[in-house]
Amino acid sequence: MAARNAHGMIAVDKMGTKVLFLDPVSYETETVLDDFPRTVHELLVLAEAGFAYVPIFGDGIHGRNPNPGHLLSIIDLRHRTHAGDIDLRPYIAPHTLKLGVDGLIYIACENSAVVAVIDPSTNKVVDAIDSGSTNGHRLIISSDGQRLYTENEEDGTVSVIDVRRRRLLGKIKTPRALAGIAISADDRTVVAVDDEQPTLFLIDTQTEEVVHTVRLEGVPEAAQIARYAPDNSMIGVTSLRSDTVTLIDPSFKEQTAIKVGKEPMDMAFRGDELFVACQGDGSVHVVDIPARRVKHSFGAGKGCESLGFF
Repeated sequence: MAARNAHGMIAVDKMGTKVLFLDPVSYETETVLDDFPRTVHELLVLAEAGFAYVPIFGDGIHGRNPNPGHLLSIIDLRHRTHAGDIDLRPYIAPHTLKLGVDGLIYIACENSAVVAVIDPSTNKVVDAIDSGSTNGHRLIISSDGQRLYTENEEDGTVSVIDVRRRRLLGKIKTPRALAGIAISADDRTVVAVDDEQPTLFLIDTQTEEVVHTVRLEGVPEAAQIARYAPDNSMIGVTSLRSDTVTLIDPSFKEQTAIKVGKEPMDMAFRGDELFVACQGDGSVHVVDIPARRVKHSFGAGKGCESLGFF
């Protein structure tokens, strides 16, 4: 979701129910797409294919979503248009989505307790995999494409899915409820974000057990989203309740908490910069990674959750 020489920038304005195209240099909003049901969540950019995908989660939030959505919106990056929608029914409340090494899109459909499988060449649902929980909100796929992991929020579990066989293998228990998930470059460590305390649970993917707990320094409240840099040189962790992003080295021995805007959510890397979307005040904060400080901030919509470059 990052490119040093990106010629375009896209943002999902969750609070405004819009998708925005921004100039990647000036950060001015150039195009606004606003023909979406409530509400847009998350983002997958397939830059080479020229499309992005934005789930319509529903009009609520995780755990309180009275009218769950069932669409996955297709965004044409070249023409900057809402090109159409994929109807996921009978699967509902789509949220996090990732591209597998097999070229298929995998998306957690929370209320249906499945991971839907979509072929982007046809924009059709081709299968659905039991995730084992209606609390499965976010997912991650190993770099070798063999395993998919969902974090099951209030269950305090991580589901393990065999991607090739498309079946649930089991669940890994964590000490507390979860809020986010990431995986190391070598596929040996799943990082599960604690939703109750400012800590991370490090899971050994071989033993499928929590082997270490990392306390987030200078972060008073629990964190939300974890994302590795494309070169895996660091991991960023946002805390919506603390208004911080923490930069952590891959060994988890060094970390720096940085104040950003209100209610930071997802991130996008570009070169030595980290862009943090803050849904609480409509700001995006640009972090200078080597200097470990915010170098700039700008407004984008009412409150963006996700960002990407193409």
